[in-house]
Amino acid sequence: MAQDGSAEWNTDDDLYFEIDNFQSSPAVTSSDHMFATLVDMGFSDDVISRAIQENGPNAETSAIIDTISKYSMNCEPSSSKSKTIDHFLAMGFDEEKIIKAIQKYGEENMEEIANALLSSEADTSPIMKEEDNIDWSDSDDEMNYSGLLSLDDEKDPDSFDSCNPLSSLVKMGFSELEASLAIERCGRVPVYFFGLHVSSQRSSIRNNVSIADLADFICAAQIAREFDEFHTDPEEQKPRQNIKKRRKEPRPSANDQPLRLPNPMIGFGVPNESVFITHRSLPALARAPPYFYYENVACAPKGVWETISSHLYDIAPEFVDSKYICAAARKRGYVHNLPICNRYQIQPAPKLTIQEALPHIGRRWPTWDTRTKLNCILTVNASAQLTKRIRLALEAHTGEPSEATKRYVIEQCRRWNLVWVGKNKVAPLDVDEIESLLGFPKYHTRGGGMSTTDRLKSLGNSFQVDTVAYHLSVLKPLFPDGINVLSLFTGIGGGEVALQRLQIPMKTVVTVEISKKNRTILSDFWKQTNQKGVLEEIEDVRDLTKDKIVELMNRFGGFDLVIGGSPCNNLAGGNRVNRSGLEGEQSSLFFEYCRILDVVRETTKEMRRY
Repeated sequence: MAQDGSAEWNTDDDLYFEIDNFQSSPAVTSSDHMFATLVDMGFSDDVISRAIQENGPNAETSAIIDTISKYSMNCEPSSSKSKTIDHFLAMGFDEEKIIKAIQKYGEENMEEIANALLSSEADTSPIMKEEDNIDWSDSDDEMNYSGLLSLDDEKDPDSFDSCNPLSSLVKMGFSELEASLAIERCGRVPVYFFGLHVSSQRSSIRNNVSIADLADFICAAQIAREFDEFHTDPEEQKPRQNIKKRRKEPRPSANDQPLRLPNPMIGFGVPNESVFITHRSLPALARAPPYFYYENVACAPKGVWETISSHLYDIAPEFVDSKYICAAARKRGYVHNLPICNRYQIQPAPKLTIQEALPHIGRRWPTWDTRTKLNCILTVNASAQLTKRIRLALEAHTGEPSEATKRYVIEQCRRWNLVWVGKNKVAPLDVDEIESLLGFPKYHTRGGGMSTTDRLKSLGNSFQVDTVAYHLSVLKPLFPDGINVLSLFTGIGGGEVALQRLQIPMKTVVTVEISKKNRTILSDFWKQTNQKGVLEEIEDVRDLTKDKIVELMNRFGGFDLVIGGSPCNNLAGGNRVNRSGLEGEQSSLFFEYCRILDVVRETTKEMRRY
């Protein structure tokens, strides 16, 4: 959903395991970006430099990874090193630790050496720290620290403070500063719904943040800091041409209470949960047509969602994690003025577990991997080197792997969404599987000049179609003869696919998307599904002047829906340029969405007078 020819925008969460975008910012060269990505994958600087020098600075990342893998696969044991040392060096362990383990257990005890190395590696990593009282056998996409804190709906409302989350996080290996900031950011108060009426079989929505959520938040911040090191000084960035930053004082709000992320993140209700909000009172300004629907990452810096809400008529965000609707997590916030009664799922309904969504992998899944949900879809895949390390770690055991090995493997599988493809073999999701998990038709992004890397980036930055369709389903009875849509930051057309799957006729879609490849995907989808309406393409949201908007509305008879999600490069994700929030160069395009929406709404009002 980029709005600059030199950048691919990220639309991801800032929570751990949701590293959605390792793409380059406008200030980062492709070589710097590739180096950053490979470092994050665990390769050393020397090996990366050697591989880049061998392949050239313009080589594909996949080619560099293949070269690095060959270095490990082709290494021959030297006269000064035993085969055992070389075996564990190929798995990525430190040579000094390998030698110490061999001295302690003997060269022939490969399994004991492997266990010692895995335990040592876990002890030095805050992400993989092994605690006896941590339950690693969680069946969800988030780790369950049940030994440290019981589930929110099973404990006394006052038990959060008594459990001392600061102390618990420090024991898990995080610094006091990191823990304090996470607690302050995520908060411990219920989300404010601006006068919503709740109807539920349960007494209330859980209102406390779990230790797992806090740990996730800290890990995501650590990942983001690592990526910041590879970005050049902002003063050296080439200024973008003709950008018009729109700054407004926040509209007066009916209540200044800060917004907090709800737990569970189910918005006004999801199909498979018993909590539903049956009525909300929209501010008067938001009740007039057209309908609008805005999306961005849920875990943004402090104050961002308050600002978004204040610029979109003080409508409270609806925070939803797509894991409650499909088999993969995707934490997003949605601000819209759509009705919320009588929502329904598109059919066939998406599968809710990994095993149901990917039935072909079920027979290869070990019983000790109890995952049932995938984490947020990544825009890059795990390296061949990582999957090789996992295979070697598992093959070091003659029977069932040790607990240390299991923990290491599960940690990597969760982080990279790895699935089992054979005995001791894991692999990343293939692109067709990702399309299915996100609700797109098969081969939606295939062909048309799209490489695998392009497809991963586009899918990783897209809507989760089933979630968006659930929200948009209320439009079907309102527009039986078809709908006119203004689609901003369209990407690969997640909104359009949702409308098509809901069988809502699209009379007109004006799509605004900077990426030519993404525009081609939507154009192909339009033709493949035999759409009868008009598809008009515009490259840049900044080209939508007031005069252009008025001209389009006069030509097509106005817009019934304005939909889109602006870039979040300054809000969250692995490629965050900086932490300037909505004032940042990329994320400030949110104000373009507001500007365009204001013009559409004012023009609609004028058209209705005549």
